[in-house]
Amino acid sequence: MSRHGTTALDVSAAIGAALYGLATRAARRLPRDMSLTSAATLATLDRTGPRRITDLAAVEGVTQPAMTALVRVMEESGLVERRGDASDRRVTLVCLTEAGAAYVRTRRQAGVHAFERLIGELTGDEVEALVAALPALKHLAELESRHREEARRGETVTGRSAGGSR
Repeated sequence: MSRHGTTALDVSAAIGAALYGLATRAARRLPRDMSLTSAATLATLDRTGPRRITDLAAVEGVTQPAMTALVRVMEESGLVERRGDASDRRVTLVCLTEAGAAYVRTRRQAGVHAFERLIGELTGDEVEALVAALPALKHLAELESRHREEARRGETVTGRSAGGSR
């Protein structure tokens, strides 16, 4: 991939910069009615189902006390509730309420509509290029999720534990 002196590393960096710029612009367009961590926590619960506070804290990259406070605020707002785990009564799980699920759906749909409007301004060739890139973008999202989960469990991207090989 050295056409005109462009290396795979250069291409990866250019794509990474474009995706990062798009993601940060998208984040700036979101409603400011709650913190990004709160919104991300709701999205995690929507995607993964009920979780322990300690798990949510690790996934969202905050301390357990910070997540406890955040869950308390979202609970008071009716977006989440705490329930006992049927398989282990010592465990309390944070669950998305119907209001929380509706909030996530509304927020996600607003983001989709914002991009739909922008995509409507692209040329036919540009739209075709995005359509062709969809499988790669979906795979990229899957890889990011997998790497994030591995990091949460203390593993490196190569599959080795943080303390050495398996």
